Amino acid sequence: MNIADKLKHNLSKKKLSAQRQKIIILGAGQVGGTVAEILAAENHDVTVVDKDSVVLRELNDRMDIRTILGPASYPDVLREAGADEADFTIAATDSDETNMVAMQIVYSILKGSGRVARIRSQEYIKEKDLFLNKNMPIQVVISPEVLVTDRIQRIIEHPGAMQVVDFANGIVRMVGVRVDEGAAMDGKLLAELPVLLEDAEMTRVVAIYRQDEPLIPEGATTIKADDIVFFLSQRNHTSKVLGQFHYEDKQCRYVMIAGGGNIGYSLAKRLESSYKVKIIERNPARAEFLAANLDSSMVLQGDAANHDMLAEESIQDMDVFCALTNDDEANILSAMLAKSMGAHKVMSLINRKEYVNLVERDIIDVAISPQLITIGALLTYIRGADVVAVHSLRKGRAEALEVIAHGENVVGKRIDELDLPEGATIGAVVRGEGVMMPHHDLVVEADDHVIVLVLQKDQIERVGSLFQVSATEF
Repeated sequence: MNIADKLKHNLSKKKLSAQRQKIIILGAGQVGGTVAEILAAENHDVTVVDKDSVVLRELNDRMDIRTILGPASYPDVLREAGADEADFTIAATDSDETNMVAMQIVYSILKGSGRVARIRSQEYIKEKDLFLNKNMPIQVVISPEVLVTDRIQRIIEHPGAMQVVDFANGIVRMVGVRVDEGAAMDGKLLAELPVLLEDAEMTRVVAIYRQDEPLIPEGATTIKADDIVFFLSQRNHTSKVLGQFHYEDKQCRYVMIAGGGNIGYSLAKRLESSYKVKIIERNPARAEFLAANLDSSMVLQGDAANHDMLAEESIQDMDVFCALTNDDEANILSAMLAKSMGAHKVMSLINRKEYVNLVERDIIDVAISPQLITIGALLTYIRGADVVAVHSLRKGRAEALEVIAHGENVVGKRIDELDLPEGATIGAVVRGEGVMMPHHDLVVEADDHVIVLVLQKDQIERVGSLFQVSATEF
């Protein structure tokens, strides 16, 4: 049992008897503020700690939470916030060191439980024994750089995909793809997909977005070019399914990365054995570091938004261009330029969520939001002992959950007997190593892993409660 599993097991009894949890969030930035808003909407008792009184006032104006002004690592501030009695304390300040000190104080002095921290620096992450109770007592470490690198790598490995997320330890994969004009499924009824795949049992389309509005997938739904289709499939079937919606199935060979920070460097390190990688870094010292530590990647020192440089490096031959600097504006500009000069697919790291809504679609093929990815990881540990994974979809407007079936509400019942709220659909059931697509008469068994797509965020709490053991059963 790993650390995360132990945390969930230790807290499960407390959660089963009380849905409302006391949660302390250290840091009111984009991640902390958004998590606070989500959890407050789910009726949890939320307290946010930050040094910025203006930010705290703005949060108070928007939601029903308690705020504490002060440094997140001070014992008296943590004590005032109630970290000694909280179900979870989430350290999400901008400082790794502050987050770690706060967790140490919660553990050593306040004897608090549920310690979750965002740690960005890979120098800390790579020390495998650092985050143990005897050293630095953080029960769950969230590394945005690792999560983001994982997400980008999966998209590169699936030409045409906009989003790729795994469930059930990688047995099941959900892929979001924009339908190409002329693709096999363009203009076809959804009912025709099993015929094209010659294997109806391995795939299920769980959502369709048309002009950014969700459609409930039905056999009579006609798939159109520019629709965004989300499907669930066994991992080894995803490429075949993707090819029905994506016209060009050429495998990716050439990747250009703009920005050699932690994410750019990690991505190049992972890709260089299988792809031809070029990485552009503006800072000369950092470029030297990259050249010394990467094996086969070509390192270029310069500006990724420079037209002449991109032309000289044959940007038109790049299968993927990834803008991964820490500057949103620079990422958007370089990605737009790369796209206009012929790069086949462009991805951009974008921290400000309002920018994501502006640029994805016609300007940038895939916008990667570290905040949404990090929030999904945090919510996995907060939602309940039976929630295994949480992934945000469509810029956070929908969620895909992996939940373990427990309790009389679901166990022993057929799929069509489950009291699912409107806008929620079951995409797959994983039993052991087997994957079952949810026919109406499929009976859910205890400990099944059920993947649920929730299109309406206000129904997520109800979905989570459905799969938990009730207090009377315990």
